[in-house]
Amino acid sequence: MVKANASYETIFIVDLNLGEEGVKAMVEKFTKLISDNAELGEVNEWGKKRLAYPINDMNEGYYVLVEFKAPAGFPAELERIYSITEGIMRSIVVRKDA
Repeated sequence: MVKANASYETIFIVDLNLGEEGVKAMVEKFTKLISDNAELGEVNEWGKKRLAYPINDMNEGYYVLVEFKAPAGFPAELERIYSITEGIMRSIVVRKDA
């Protein structure tokens, strides 16, 4: 029996102190990581937004929403990579109900 990939979405916030090129490189890095390990869906770059509360004394960040389908082990690995990547302020990976 073949196990089907589940649908997920992730939102990550990139530190604007990286500069315009740094933010673009970070978005490309994570969309490539997801597309290499999962079936990439829609990528919505929400852009520069005000944070709900300050993070590291910063009030704004660059928001990106990515939808993808992946095997069960990949989301945990994605969260691990987010947590060790400097320049990612916050992130979350959520399984969507089918």
